[in-house]
Amino acid sequence: MQKTVTIIQGHPDPAAHHLCHTLADAYAEGATASGHRVIRIEIAKIDFPILRTQSEFESGPLPASLEASRDAILSAEHVVIVFPLWLGMMPAIVKAFLEQVMRPGTAFTYEKNGIKKLLEGRSAHIVVTMGMPAWLYRTFYFSHGIRALQRNIFKFTGFSPVRTTMFGMVHNATSNTVSRWIDTMRRKGDTLR
Repeated sequence: MQKTVTIIQGHPDPAAHHLCHTLADAYAEGATASGHRVIRIEIAKIDFPILRTQSEFESGPLPASLEASRDAILSAEHVVIVFPLWLGMMPAIVKAFLEQVMRPGTAFTYEKNGIKKLLEGRSAHIVVTMGMPAWLYRTFYFSHGIRALQRNIFKFTGFSPVRTTMFGMVHNATSNTVSRWIDTMRRKGDTLR
């Protein structure tokens, strides 16, 4: 069954093609080859302000530059986000983007008895590159930055399941290792896992 897949490229550098771009491209190739419709978002190429107040977050207008991104997330059955780990978490531009597009009224609403999740029925996949070994980030740091994104943004708004793939020691990776990672991402795109 064909699904709509939105791939969010979160590398902050708009001027170069990084490993994150290569991995996102491979996922898109796998998804497209399996007949899925793929929409791409390049956060670094979008000009938008950061939110500074609670009232902006809760009731301010979404910047026009982010309307297409919001619509791409709302139309997707599966969302993939790819970014490099910076200081143990997602880069600031990724957080600022998510704060804008995952607002009340779009991703959730406040109800008398709590929060209503508006993005149920969608799955997500978080793909992260990092300089340290991925096993070290999982075991010593408990994947704290990725777990916060998984739990506090994706699951909070209704995404399930939310899968994670981490690629570590990227600066020392051989071409054979990168080729294996690309094959892994193509397979994950093919199965939407």
